[in-house]
Amino acid sequence: MQFTFGSYTTGIHIRQELPSADDLFSPAEPSPGTGIIICDENTLTMAEKIRGDSGIALCVLPPGEGAKNWAGTETILQAASKAGLGRDGLFIAVGGGVITDLSGFAASIYMRGVRCAFVSTTLLGMVDASVGGKTGIDLWGAKNMAGTFYPAGDVYMPMEALATLPRTEWKSGLAELIKTAVIGDRECLRLLEEEMETVKNPPGLRQPKTAGFMEELISRAVSVKGRIVESDPRETGENRALLNLGHTFGHALESSLGLGKISHGEAVAWGMARAAELGEALGVCSGALRKRIIGILSGYGYEIRAPYPGTADREVYKRTMEQDKKKKAGSLRFIIPDENGARIIDQKDIPGVLWAKIIQGCGI
Repeated sequence: MQFTFGSYTTGIHIRQELPSADDLFSPAEPSPGTGIIICDENTLTMAEKIRGDSGIALCVLPPGEGAKNWAGTETILQAASKAGLGRDGLFIAVGGGVITDLSGFAASIYMRGVRCAFVSTTLLGMVDASVGGKTGIDLWGAKNMAGTFYPAGDVYMPMEALATLPRTEWKSGLAELIKTAVIGDRECLRLLEEEMETVKNPPGLRQPKTAGFMEELISRAVSVKGRIVESDPRETGENRALLNLGHTFGHALESSLGLGKISHGEAVAWGMARAAELGEALGVCSGALRKRIIGILSGYGYEIRAPYPGTADREVYKRTMEQDKKKKAGSLRFIIPDENGARIIDQKDIPGVLWAKIIQGCGI
């Protein structure tokens, strides 16, 4: 699978095994000595397996959202400089969304831009974070407040990495898979609905039939996202913004609880429920579709109650939502599911009584 995002080309490699250093460096390219592998403590074993005896430099970061900041960026840049990487160097990110977001950002600013490749090791990374070129770091307690558009040249998605994925990370990725299915592949949504018991438990990946089924779902999700991003690579139009279904609500929830307190996917799932409710209230999303989406989210075990239990700081929720990056002319925009996928609704088209509930994180 291959996509063209503006002036960048990204190859997608969905496979069973981790790539080797030879896969990452073709004979026509510079030697492995011009690369650096970035991973965290959780993916170090996989990174070392990829590295083998190639001599590729290694940069290991602490796990979790707390590393996705300027300090984490500087750690990567310092490691690359110490390893002697030039502009022909290659940054290789081995991990989930935090590692690929952070490594892609570092690659985009190191010597004004060096190549990067991703080995995505989480379901969320495979179906969302690693594809499309959005990089970023968190600032001032808000998600992805600084970043660039910088697609990886190659993205590897090894199924073997998913077989040992913790249940919380699996659940986080499923939310993004559901989101993508709602937006652009209702057949995929049907499969997620009908095969819920098969999909919801990561140990099932050890069964060949389940592994093949998940490979199909991941491929479908990547196809949807790749197609949307190709049409709007820098989110200057309307298409790419649709991929943010659930995110305006979800990012505000993450910040109000404290980044890292719940997974990104859990926040997005909660946000999708809010978006479906808002859509029904505005006459955009049918009651049947709202019920279906919330039924699927509930079936997969997501918390969808509003206000979210434990959300104490409503002021942070309100402030974070008002800073949302999808704003235009000072007005927030919400992605709402509809019968054809999703659409954008502007804040000015939301009645005041509904807006008062939205900004406080309340149900609609």
